[in-house]
Order: sequence, then structure tokens, then C-alpha cells
Amino acid sequence: MYPTIEKMLQHASVRNFKPEALPLETKNLLITAAQSGSSSNFVQAYTIIEIADESVRREIAEISESAAYVNQTGAFYLFVADWYRQAEILRDHEQELVALRNMEALTVAVVDTTIAAQNMAIAAESMDLGVCYIGGIRNNLAKVAQILDLPELTVPLFGLSVGYPNFRNEVKPRLPQHNIFSVDGYDRQKLTDLSAYKATSANYYKQRTSHQKDTDWTQEMSQFLSEPRRKDVANFLKQQGFTLS
Repeated sequence: MYPTIEKMLQHASVRNFKPEALPLETKNLLITAAQSGSSSNFVQAYTIIEIADESVRREIAEISESAAYVNQTGAFYLFVADWYRQAEILRDHEQELVALRNMEALTVAVVDTTIAAQNMAIAAESMDLGVCYIGGIRNNLAKVAQILDLPELTVPLFGLSVGYPNFRNEVKPRLPQHNIFSVDGYDRQKLTDLSAYKATSANYYKQRTSHQKDTDWTQEMSQFLSEPRRKDVANFLKQQGFTLS
């Protein structure tokens, strides 16, 4: 097996880190790896913000409800979808910003940012570091934007904790390939036949090392999606200058 793929198949989120900061050389490598990802039309519409100030990190940990693995980790980064640089370019050229405000522009920035983050995550795990994505920053986007003094046309999407693991969880069993892969169209019957995965996921939840419970993936999804989440996100996007049209 290729070493990179082998590392990818071993991925599991780490939520218990040693209180040991990452060396500057390691952090520079992580940023370089993040920048090496693909970018639509090479727009590079993202910004990575390291949260080094402990008081700021505590505020974000409280917002995201993930104090244990935000406050104690080797480094903590926020990934921001960012068109502000291009807005400044357009202003310098006396052009309107309309091309930066619509849903396509936002989608491009979100994709660029996510690719950069996943590049960093894979690079970190290749160095035997652990990672954990922190989507909880979207619990209060307006507050996060205020804390970081974010300008218009920027959206903080998620955080990423990177550090030396105290403990690694077991690898969660993913959906079988027949549930996520189809050829020449959307095979509704095959892609939604979850009978095998229900059994596999139920066995995982029952036998994993911590937080064992009697459930399966479909039950977890039913509970998780029982009501809309973070309904203020659209309003925040509009406040940041996106038309969502």
C-alpha cells in the first residue's frame, strides 16, 4: 500500500492532545502543505488564522463547545473563506465587487478553503500528529468574526486542532462503496440500501473503546437531522456581503 493512502485510511479525529506546542518548522510545513492544494482558477480564496493567544482560544473554545481539544493542542487554526483580497484588487482597478458576492463565488471560496484544510490534515497525520475539525465555531459566526476582526466577504468555516495525541480513537467504519459510488447516474436503490451499513455501524458503536451505545448510523442521522441547525448562518453570510443569489 502507498504510505500516504495507508495514513489516510487510519484517520480518526483526536480529542485528547498533549499540552505541547508544535515547533515553528512543523507549523510552516503545515501551512505550505495547505497552500499546495488545488484552487479554482487559482483564486486561492482562503485565509488560515492561527489562534495563538490563549484568551482568544478560550473564547473560541467556549463558542465551539470543544474546550478540551481547542485549549490543549499543539496548534489551533481557523480556516476562512476569503474574497477580501480580491475585493481590494478590484477596488484598485476601480471595478465593482458584484462577481464576488453571488452563491457561485461563495461556493468557490468554500471549496478552496476546504481543500487547503484537508491538505493540512493529511500532512499533519503523515507526521504522526493528530487532528480534529471544529465545526462548532459556526455556533456563533458573528462573534467569531468580531473576535478576529474579519472584514467583508470573509466567512470562518471551521477550526482545526493539530497536535501530539494522548489517545487515538478507533477508525470509524465508513459507508460501503456501493453507498457512495455510482456510474453514469444516481442509482437510487443501490446508494440508499443501508442494510449492511446498519449492522456494521451498530457493531462499531456497541464495541468501541469509549462512549459505547446501542444505536446505528441511520438512528444517529435521524436524531442529528431532526431539526435545522445554526439557522443564523444565512443571515451572517448576507451581513458579510454575499447575496446568496
